[in-house]
Amino acid sequence: MPGVTKEQIRAAREADLFAYLQFHEPGVLKRDGPNYRHKEHDSLVYVTGKRYWYWNSRGRSINALDYLIQIRGYGLVDAVHTLVGGEIQQTPAYRSTAAAGRVHKEPEKKAFSLPWARRCATSAVSYLQRRGISPDVISRCFRDGLFYEARHHGEPVCVFVGKDEAGKAKFACMRSIAGSLRKDVYGSDKEYSFCYPPRNPGSRHVAVFEAPIDALSHATLQELEVWKWDGYRLSLGGTSHVALIAFLKRHPEIRRVSLYMDNDLGGLKNARRIKAMLHEDQRFRHIRVGVNPPRMGKDYNEMLLHVTTQMKEHQQQCRRKQAAVSI
Repeated sequence: MPGVTKEQIRAAREADLFAYLQFHEPGVLKRDGPNYRHKEHDSLVYVTGKRYWYWNSRGRSINALDYLIQIRGYGLVDAVHTLVGGEIQQTPAYRSTAAAGRVHKEPEKKAFSLPWARRCATSAVSYLQRRGISPDVISRCFRDGLFYEARHHGEPVCVFVGKDEAGKAKFACMRSIAGSLRKDVYGSDKEYSFCYPPRNPGSRHVAVFEAPIDALSHATLQELEVWKWDGYRLSLGGTSHVALIAFLKRHPEIRRVSLYMDNDLGGLKNARRIKAMLHEDQRFRHIRVGVNPPRMGKDYNEMLLHVTTQMKEHQQQCRRKQAAVSI
């Protein structure tokens, strides 16, 4: 495996996930009796008596390397480097008396900062165009500072930015243009996930997606199919409801939430869970909640690509008919 050794991979699996979360994701754990439960993935539990993690929804234990790859979307090399590259203090299962007495200085936590933007974003724009996103939507993202191109370990990536009410960047996620990298930038605040705003202020409607590309696909579909709709398009950055709850707290004017989750078992299950949660929460019972999976394809980007293909085929048929008539 280029970039990491078998010994590094083994050390990453043995890294202390509890220490990692306390240091890099403070506040993501909550007490659950004598144990701890992950706030975003409530089926993930740390059993303090046995000092191990159990993923109830998958019916198995989980280690630090599994967490970064399967839950946070890291590639193997990035995950291993994060865990054994000196960024957290590992806790081995056994220590000598001398080692136990040593005092380790905790490294300073990294502050959030956006990756350095490339002056030319040709690769990122081409990537979004291949995914069917319209030039108008892309231009608006650039203009509002919600999207740009950067480099991560020499690899070109798209960066999607989330901002607070003052327009300050608080969150960013990177998506590989040519590979499989999917990760949040260190220090990102999940409460300010990527959000494509309405054209007119004062909207009371928010559409919720799993990923930024799906939110932009929905905006492009609106252009193609001429929908009379204007609202916020919020990305959860996965399946966690943290971004949605924080958004609704900041926007008490919202009266309707439309859940555009992926059209698969996990997406539909998560949509039902979020709908039930909003209904049970006294703060949000006044909000109408709808579940709107894509009518074709797995997600809204696949639906967009289906629609654009159908439109092109229809245009070609029309041109062939016109040519036949002219003959």
